[in-house]
Amino acid sequence: MSKKFRSSRRRFERYREAIKTDPDRGRADLGLRVDDLRRKPRSRNFYPLFKQFWALLRGHRRLLFSALSLLGISTLLGLIPFYGTKLVFDNVLGNRPLPKWFGSYAHWFENRRVLLIAVALGMVTISILAALTSLWSRWQTTRMTKRVQVGVRKRVFEHTVRLPLHRVYDLKSGGVTSILREDAGGVGDLIFSMLYNPWRAVVQLSGVLVILSLISWKLLLGSLLLLPAVWLTHRTWINKIRPIHRDIRQTRQRVDAHTTESFGGMRVVRSFSRQNAETGYFARGMHLMSRQEVLSWWWSRGIDIAWDVIIPVASALLLYFGGGKVLADMHQVQAGQMKPEDALTVGSLVMFLSYLVALLGPIATLANSATGLQSNLAGLDRILDLLGESVEMPDRPNAKLVTRQNTAGEVRFENVSFTYAGAKALVLNEITIAVRPGEMVALVGPSGAGKTTLCNLVARFYDPVDGGIFLDGTDLRDIQLDSFRRLLGIVEQDTFLFDGTIAENIAYGKRGATPEQVEEAARQANAHEFIDKLPEKYEAIIGERGVKLSGGQRQRLTIARALLADPKILILDEATSNLDSESERLIQTSLHRLMRGRTTFVIAHRLSTIAHADRILVMDAGRIIEQGPHDELMRADTRYRDMVLLQTSPPVLPKVSPALGSTPEPL
Repeated sequence: MSKKFRSSRRRFERYREAIKTDPDRGRADLGLRVDDLRRKPRSRNFYPLFKQFWALLRGHRRLLFSALSLLGISTLLGLIPFYGTKLVFDNVLGNRPLPKWFGSYAHWFENRRVLLIAVALGMVTISILAALTSLWSRWQTTRMTKRVQVGVRKRVFEHTVRLPLHRVYDLKSGGVTSILREDAGGVGDLIFSMLYNPWRAVVQLSGVLVILSLISWKLLLGSLLLLPAVWLTHRTWINKIRPIHRDIRQTRQRVDAHTTESFGGMRVVRSFSRQNAETGYFARGMHLMSRQEVLSWWWSRGIDIAWDVIIPVASALLLYFGGGKVLADMHQVQAGQMKPEDALTVGSLVMFLSYLVALLGPIATLANSATGLQSNLAGLDRILDLLGESVEMPDRPNAKLVTRQNTAGEVRFENVSFTYAGAKALVLNEITIAVRPGEMVALVGPSGAGKTTLCNLVARFYDPVDGGIFLDGTDLRDIQLDSFRRLLGIVEQDTFLFDGTIAENIAYGKRGATPEQVEEAARQANAHEFIDKLPEKYEAIIGERGVKLSGGQRQRLTIARALLADPKILILDEATSNLDSESERLIQTSLHRLMRGRTTFVIAHRLSTIAHADRILVMDAGRIIEQGPHDELMRADTRYRDMVLLQTSPPVLPKVSPALGSTPEPL
């Protein structure tokens, strides 16, 4: 790794300098590819994000409206007890008459102690009712949040598994996990930070403003001077926070992806003694992310500090001016210049300050939760970027549905050329072949000749850049992709098994397979013998990627999986490479039975395993240079014959001479 990337402090310093003038350059300094920068737009504004978020709530909106309605009721109920402070100060502790709205019930509370008890009980009762209503509303909202999280994660997962393979490889498994866990999970939390809490604040703010206007419109005007301060703090800080949170999530995704990759390749890490290097990479990523989080924290604290100053100052000023008005009104009442009912009383001032706290409370809460809101909005922004990417080869209109019953299995290449995204050199160059239904075709040639790429095109993992591939005369691009893939069976040299039971892995290729079918497939693949010796037999857990099994055992399970799937088109990529001689001999018989009546493509480096193929295609530099049966190719002076002789001839080893070194001589 270049020295300039070894220090998280240096990378962070460059990042801070870059984002001041060019945010994309700052993200590039974190290691993001240029292609990613071009693909991903910069952070969206609030209103487009809200519109997309509202669309994600489809199917939950009725419950949301119910929860918000009850929240509004509970919030208004929670404002009523503040009025009790006025009754206590003016009517219990003071000598003022009860308000007119008591009407004919006023005589019930002529005793001050009775009035005090009634006020206390009323405040407690209303507070309990408000708490229960709020609890039900919050419970329903929490349930809805979890459902939205599950729905968004499911949608992101479904979309991601359909992205082009090269894009999936860019994301890596750990990166996808980070997106599903952090970003998709944060979308559900927006229900609280974007809807629930703001709605409670709006209801409480509206209710308090109405009450304050009835108490003293002059003091209310003084309170409204706080609104510009609210706007300025959010205008100054919020726009700075969200892009940083987006970058934090990007850093976390990259670290998670590399960590997952490191543990997946732990044998390689240990074989090269790279434990310290991997630990260093992880630590540097964590240090960089922590520095970004601290930077975001400082921006967030600007809002907190502003409100920590604004609220006490506002309360002190209102207390001062309100207290002065109470004293002035008392003198005017005593002088007969004002009616007692028009004067601002101590109870009214205390009630005003109580409602003022209720007014500033939700605003301060929103200000303090702005960081979480921006973090979740950044996650939604990244989710929308991912969902906006094109999926793998979407079906054309009126694409044909194929089944085993209506498919013969003829595969034809017509002038097919192919190159991978971002590369210029052709991997396949004008390939034209016709494979008959049930024919076994073997692909041989040096590494890089295009054998695996040709099979990837057969499986339609990619589409050719020129020419066409046809199944029974129909272009693969005119066939529904999922229905076509159900006709395939693939056994690769690099086996992949899931962390589950043996039975689950074998049955993966056939939905609803019975235990008897699973066992029969294992017998045909020569796997039943070692499975039967395990303590838990077919219910044995094999670990991630089958780490608890030997290479040969894993390979036999993948062959059993393909056998059970009963494919129409079979692709074998060195399917017996990890088997010992005895197992290979037994499985070859099963493979012959499996390939009978199926169109089969076999990639082989051990040429002895494909001598029985109907046709052998010799490839080199992306072209088919020879083709024919084994016997025919061996009788002529062909590249294939040279390859067979090279594999079957005795090896040439160096003869070591103590004085002159080594000289190659045939044994």
